Amino acid sequence: MTHVIGVDLGGTKTAAGVVSGSGEVLFSDTIPTLNRAGGEAILDATAALVSGLVERAADAGLTVSGVGVGSAGVIDAAAGVVVSATDAIRGWAGTSLAAGLATRLSLPAAAVRAVNDVHAHALGEAWLGAAAGSSSSLLVAFGTGVGGSFVLNGHPVLGHRFVGGHVGHFASPLAVGDGKPLPCVCGSAGHVEAVASGPAIHESFLRLGGSAAEATDTRGVFSLASRAPDAGAAAGSPDNATAARAAVELGAVAAGQAVGGLINILDPETVVISGGLADAGELWWKPMEAALRQELLAPLAAVPVVRAALGNSAAIVGAAKLVLP
Repeated sequence: MTHVIGVDLGGTKTAAGVVSGSGEVLFSDTIPTLNRAGGEAILDATAALVSGLVERAADAGLTVSGVGVGSAGVIDAAAGVVVSATDAIRGWAGTSLAAGLATRLSLPAAAVRAVNDVHAHALGEAWLGAAAGSSSSLLVAFGTGVGGSFVLNGHPVLGHRFVGGHVGHFASPLAVGDGKPLPCVCGSAGHVEAVASGPAIHESFLRLGGSAAEATDTRGVFSLASRAPDAGAAAGSPDNATAARAAVELGAVAAGQAVGGLINILDPETVVISGGLADAGELWWKPMEAALRQELLAPLAAVPVVRAALGNSAAIVGAAKLVLP
């Protein structure tokens, strides 16, 4: 039976696993991503991670025939090169990802393939996860950033310049503060990511009068939002629980509006919502889905909208699919 290795290379950690032809992750390992050491150092560390898994596979009597990688950044999937990347991984842009790994692992060039990590995630969910059996699926991930992928007949739509899937970077009517478009990490302003990402929800909490001492990050905002209003708060002073709930709802509604618009454009068979915010519970999910369904054209009213099912293994499985027969 064919076995390959799938790699999920992110800004803080790199996970990899030996995957069977049926998509089962037999064993896996994780290392920190050397995100300040440059592209060559990251390739060295990733190759060492993969080599360790190849040895474990050999000990189990298994042969590994290829390596698929889902990586942060814009990835030229044809050439296996990192076209661009944020400063989350310094020196990553321009790295020959596929060829560099193939050389280090003594594999044929065709045995190593790479795509953006959200595309890999979506491919995993389309193959074996929440969208399994669908001819088309839209996955949108809401977490530290906002990303997405449209999978059509088992293949993610990458775009002519491999930028397809950057669904956090179109305008949202809710990405406004003090009458001005909110700045986005891409350098523009007024984008979905500027209001609907996890860090954006924390920023909204602070703009709404919430105390930084009460919630130092997005997790803290959700914790506050689950509490009852502070009946003892002084008149005119901000109620942190109320500000937190308002911030969560704002981010959720912006997320739902964005996904609803994408559904109107793409008409996917199944919609999968992923990321840390999707896992945060009904406090975020209910207003997100309500806003989403308000946007839909009538023929799309019954489109299935489901949570991602594969968890942390999705990108590993999807990356592995790139090099499976």
